[in-house]
Amino acid sequence: MKKATIGFVLAALITGLLTAASRAEDVKAGDLVITQAWARATPGGAKVGGGFLTIENKGTVPDKLVGVSADGAGKIEVHEMVMNEGVMKMRPVEGGLTIDPGKTVKLAPGGLHLMMMDLKSPLKKGDKMPVTLQFEKAGKVAVTLDVQGVGAQGPAASGGDMKKMDHPGMKM
Repeated sequence: MKKATIGFVLAALITGLLTAASRAEDVKAGDLVITQAWARATPGGAKVGGGFLTIENKGTVPDKLVGVSADGAGKIEVHEMVMNEGVMKMRPVEGGLTIDPGKTVKLAPGGLHLMMMDLKSPLKKGDKMPVTLQFEKAGKVAVTLDVQGVGAQGPAASGGDMKKMDHPGMKM
């Protein structure tokens, strides 16, 4: 194997390992598993931000997300995006967010999400935002949101596609 190819492969592997290490860890709380916890960076001066995660209920009874808090925000609510007379509107989810047994609920851009208000400081790419989720049954659960770029559509990839990285003749 040529030196340049070996160097490229090593660089790709190191990048993948660093990216995987920087991702939020999966969190298990009772029958719930919380994964892919992340937030978008906020533009300068913004006092609101969006947080996203996936909650899977592996149990046999429903649980409900009834509250969210963080030292870095004055208030956090679960919001939903709904179409109303041809206009997309955002509103708080009233009464909590139910996670039925055997189901997965994904909070993602354009749908359900954590609306973080009165941010104490801007969210910058690479930062970590600790939040506490309050469930009816699972109780308080500490989760860390990994802050991605301003326009990110999801958490950082966990290593990348090696086929896309294979560039013969590329020099390091």
